[in-house]
Amino acid sequence: MSDLHARHRAVMPGWMPLYYDAPIEIVGGKGNRVVDAGGRGYLDFFAGILTNMIGYDVPEVREAVERQLATGVVHTSTMYLLRGQVELAEKIARLSGIENAKVFFTNSGTEANETALLLAAHARRSGEVFALRQSYHGRSFGAIAVTANRAWKNNALSPLTVRFLHGTDRHLPQFRGMSDAAYLDACVADLRHQLATVVAGDVAALIAEPVQGVGGFTMPPAGLLRAYREVLAEEGVLFISDEVQTGWGRTGAAFFGIHADGVTPDMMTFAKGLGNGFAVGGVVARGDLMDGPRAIGLSTFGGNPIAMAAANATLDYVLDHDLQARAAVTGEILLAGLREARPRLPMVGDVRGRGLMLAIELVHPATGAPAPETAARFMEETRRLGLLVGKGGLAGNVVRMAPPLTLTEDEAREGLGIILTALETMGEEAGT
Repeated sequence: MSDLHARHRAVMPGWMPLYYDAPIEIVGGKGNRVVDAGGRGYLDFFAGILTNMIGYDVPEVREAVERQLATGVVHTSTMYLLRGQVELAEKIARLSGIENAKVFFTNSGTEANETALLLAAHARRSGEVFALRQSYHGRSFGAIAVTANRAWKNNALSPLTVRFLHGTDRHLPQFRGMSDAAYLDACVADLRHQLATVVAGDVAALIAEPVQGVGGFTMPPAGLLRAYREVLAEEGVLFISDEVQTGWGRTGAAFFGIHADGVTPDMMTFAKGLGNGFAVGGVVARGDLMDGPRAIGLSTFGGNPIAMAAANATLDYVLDHDLQARAAVTGEILLAGLREARPRLPMVGDVRGRGLMLAIELVHPATGAPAPETAARFMEETRRLGLLVGKGGLAGNVVRMAPPLTLTEDEAREGLGIILTALETMGEEAGT
């Protein structure tokens, strides 16, 4: 164990995990690559959990932050006009497609989801909320309540009454073998049944990730979230799209994940990649919903001048370089390569993805049961070969990959080669 690792364990909480048997310290980065404290370089396919969205040491972002630092103003507060905040809010409101949209900035996705839930509960005078099974929406009290992944929940106490819908659980016996259309019909029927039986009154909202992050990049079949939206709209129930991981063109198919379903939600939450490493999150919502609460509110550090400088520069870079289109191209290189190789890799139970959100589900070849130990071995092998990836899924057996949107086609092929080499090496070790 390294000295830094030992010091970490002594003063950091035990529930805060580290990747790898010998955890690494990242000390440098350029483009889509990072360097650890031992001088070893890696191609980064996890980007700080989808946060270093346009890579490392980006001149446009660095220079924007340096210009703001040079003014001597790192923080004022939202009690004063903040030009960068207004400019960024204008861009997000326009891109959201939400009518008469307004924006509130926070520090993280967790805070953003808390804010959206508060707005919905106030507007509907209800604490009843729908969410999807296998979801993850943050680590705070309300966000944990709408999270349906036992590994991330500490208790069942909640300020909300939450009911969980189907949508990403095709593996369950009652759904196995169903077509997309049949599964969609079954999910919608279950929603209507819950509305007719178990809710106490008006439901505030449905909160859903278009692609579930911690859930292992699982996603509902096309059209399901739109169908849910249509049913809920009959009763005035609001729809919150959690775009913390799916926003800013990452899915390739749409600038915000939910737009690929042809849905404009009442609210969207965002965070992670927008600041390219600087802390920024927020909610974009219909103006009437945002203006609804009577109590005064602010976020001390949300929308601060430094974060806004970074976020404006990052969003401009994404738009100016059409990184949504690039994500579609490089994502398809990876997804097609993985799907082509899957039949000769019996430990790969599934390959799925959308744009630069890609997942490999690892299983025991003989039984098809989840193989978290295989995922851990894969993490070690890809690290040895010079690639950083992530993990997720209910059983911890899903390898998650979300490279920076600036990934080149050559880097996509390089990463694919490392992934396939790692899987082939592991297959030879297992004799499969």
